[in-house]
Amino acid sequence: MLHYLVVFSCLYAMSMTMPLPEYYSYSPAAGEGSGTEFSTAREGRITGVRVYEYPSSGYYSNNYINGFQLQYDGNWTALVGTNSYGNLKEMTLFNKEYFVQVSGKYYSGYITELMFVTNEGRSFKVGQPTGLSFNFYPTHDGSELRFLSGRQTGFALSSIGAHWAVFNNNSTTP
Repeated sequence: MLHYLVVFSCLYAMSMTMPLPEYYSYSPAAGEGSGTEFSTAREGRITGVRVYEYPSSGYYSNNYINGFQLQYDGNWTALVGTNSYGNLKEMTLFNKEYFVQVSGKYYSGYITELMFVTNEGRSFKVGQPTGLSFNFYPTHDGSELRFLSGRQTGFALSSIGAHWAVFNNNSTTP
């Protein structure tokens, strides 16, 4: 018994001197989620976003988010989804600005609206407010959007989730 007390005392003392881990949280994916998985995980800080929106016309009565790209420290990720049918909308972040909220809607198997909000209070909205709402935000103060994941069908996004963490300039992993 004394052995366990000594071990637990040592572990407790060591934990008091260890630095706090990087805070991380995940906003579970919204949407029906058919198709191919994607992840935009990269090193660096997100500095911009491009979104391709399928316009409402003709046969389809709703807009869908066809694809998107995130920019990390000035470099764009590979396109998630497609830009074949979409109207391009883009937002570039200012120095020391980062995303603190991602919201939107999904309907009939597809993401129909995305909105990004920054720590400076700026927002960027693409799509139409059709369907069920979702609202993603970090659970830890000082956290920011690090990457997005979900599924896409080749025509449009079918689900999306957000990954949050405190950005550490010395970090080598997202």
